[in-house]
Amino acid sequence: MIAIFHVLLFFMIIGSAVAIETKNMLSAVIAVGAVGFGVSLLFLFLGAPDIAITQVIVEILSLIILIRATTFADNRAVERKIDSFATITGLFFLGFFVMATVWAFSDLTPFGEPLMVVSQRYLAGSSAETGAVNVVAGVILDYRAYDTLGEAMVLFTSVLGAFVILRRRGKKPLDEADTEQFGIISD
Repeated sequence: MIAIFHVLLFFMIIGSAVAIETKNMLSAVIAVGAVGFGVSLLFLFLGAPDIAITQVIVEILSLIILIRATTFADNRAVERKIDSFATITGLFFLGFFVMATVWAFSDLTPFGEPLMVVSQRYLAGSSAETGAVNVVAGVILDYRAYDTLGEAMVLFTSVLGAFVILRRRGKKPLDEADTEQFGIISD
């Protein structure tokens, strides 16, 4: 199992390096999508299938939007000059990310102590505290109701967004949209 994690992490690092170093924006978007799907596989292997499903759906929607955006983008402006504001902003966020990572790792439980102390409380007091006959229903609907609602909203929004992007009805043909945007009058 550890070997699978290492292979996925290596795959995600390679995908990240490709996304950063490639000059083609479409290749960068596809590499970022591969990294996102690697993250969803890690969630699945770590025992969080609900988060893995949400990650896959959001990743698919993001890829659809980014691929549609990059097929019409011009890469020459990106290749010509180095943007110092983007570099400074990137370094600022990198520093922020490193500080947040150090803070998150310092708050982890020490090695060897049980990680799932909350779940033991859920199982022990679910019937008495919630009044539910089914322990799973009590945990999902009482203890984790906001989390379940949030996941349902993410799934609903992703499906709705994909429907809006992929629909055919109500869209103008590309020629007509281009002529209206640039003020070209066709005879």
